[in-house]
Amino acid sequence: MEIPKMRVGFGALRLTGPGAFDRTPDRSAARAVLRRAVDLGVTHIDTADSYGLGDNEELIAEALHPYPSGLVIATKAGQSRPDRRSWVPLGRPEYLRQQAELSLRRLRVDRLDLFYLHRVDPHVPFADQVGALAELRAEGKVAEVGLSEVTVEQLAEAEKLVPVAAVQNLYNWADRSHEPVLEHCTRSHKAFVPWLPVAGGRHDARLDAIAARIGVTPAQVALAWLLHRSPVVLPIPGTRSLDHLAENVAAAEIDLGASELDRP
Repeated sequence: MEIPKMRVGFGALRLTGPGAFDRTPDRSAARAVLRRAVDLGVTHIDTADSYGLGDNEELIAEALHPYPSGLVIATKAGQSRPDRRSWVPLGRPEYLRQQAELSLRRLRVDRLDLFYLHRVDPHVPFADQVGALAELRAEGKVAEVGLSEVTVEQLAEAEKLVPVAAVQNLYNWADRSHEPVLEHCTRSHKAFVPWLPVAGGRHDARLDAIAARIGVTPAQVALAWLLHRSPVVLPIPGTRSLDHLAENVAAAEIDLGASELDRP
């Protein structure tokens, strides 16, 4: 996956209904946010088959299809939603292939730009799960393969079967447990897409102090910090607000000093 010049993307999960289970209630407002994201230069939109039980993908197509040149729509499969409270990994190869077909239909495309294994299913051999994505890529139904919430060791195992273009792991100012994966992605020039990039709105006194000193919001500092961590980092903050969207995108222009980058 080519690392775009504009590295702040958009995570569409926040546009779903309650519990990320129901359909988006205000579709007009949600479509406006998606269109404004593209107008602001966003070239990477992230969704999943499980967001709104597929409704999130349909919403993106309603707002943006036919897609502008250079826009990457990333989606995922491998998380089932048996009810509004549960997210259960499901990596059976036949299920992953079915979900890819449904994503193609909902997004109105012949090939998925970037298709992730959303979670590793501990009850299915890892090679079978990755193998399903490799087959989809070989068939031309998927352009590039991604993995989510994986270790460096799992990455190495997966790449015996298929090139992995992107990794989407939890990583932010407050949680750096996947630092080894970020370092691996940096060395191999592989996109690292941190989910929950602003730590769900949680921040500490130091983040607040930096924001106050340079005249921006704590969320903007958290995003700028991520962008400075590595040139392969592609954060995907989500929002329902046009104002917050503009603030998130503007974080790409914030320069942080050496002391501000030195996060212990």
